[in-house]
Amino acid sequence: MPLGFSVDNLLPKSRGGGRLAIGLSKLTEDDWLQPNPDLAARAEGFAAYPEGIQLSPEGEAPGAELAAMLGLSGGLPEAARNHHEDMCLLTLREGEEQYRLVGAAVAWPSDWTPAEKLGLPLRALHAPIQGYEEQLATGVDHFMAKLKPGAIYGRANWFIAATGARRWVAKPPEVAFAHVTPENAGQTLFVRSERQTLRRLPETGAILFTIGIYIASLGELSSPNVARLAGAMEDLLAGEGERRGAGAYAHALIGYAKRRESERAQ
Repeated sequence: MPLGFSVDNLLPKSRGGGRLAIGLSKLTEDDWLQPNPDLAARAEGFAAYPEGIQLSPEGEAPGAELAAMLGLSGGLPEAARNHHEDMCLLTLREGEEQYRLVGAAVAWPSDWTPAEKLGLPLRALHAPIQGYEEQLATGVDHFMAKLKPGAIYGRANWFIAATGARRWVAKPPEVAFAHVTPENAGQTLFVRSERQTLRRLPETGAILFTIGIYIASLGELSSPNVARLAGAMEDLLAGEGERRGAGAYAHALIGYAKRRESERAQ
């Protein structure tokens, strides 16, 4: 099932709250990467954040394989610079059960630092995510072990941010969202969607994880998607809200959604 390449298209296919789930869809080759990337924006992103490129010796061969598969020379950095998606490589060391991050080319990270994650196994990579170890870790490990070359899977998630910047470094929620009200939430709240894909490289056996970043202000979204986000706020407040800072913006988002629905009904 195609995921689409915009926040409005990705939101209906994203988890809305509650128990964590992988939520994967099988993709075709045509649905894998964004077909018309803004390469100037990619160049600017990497120029502004050169430390987003991190590559261990274990990542060199998979990076070269990936570049060749995409018709490029070089390695992982060249692959990511020539596509919309940030790209990460994971490999399995002999005798280990968890894949490790061995390469990252990330221009627009969602509040994480590649240099701090390089070399870590999957569970350590996801440690900041509330509920990952209890609800998702075993399923992810099983999926990674069984993933066959040629198969492509995708999923989407979303975050609420107080900025439309592509490289997002979260501030304390009480600071970031201090100016947000139900009246201005359409312009001051931004939905940040990650379009993630996974596939195994056939020669090295490494797994490529891509992250396509899409951002839209709350006011730009369709009315069904605004209502969908408002409905997810209760679950966030009860579950992941502390990590996502939902307490600082949820009431403003819900208030905006109610105002918008009321205006539509008039």
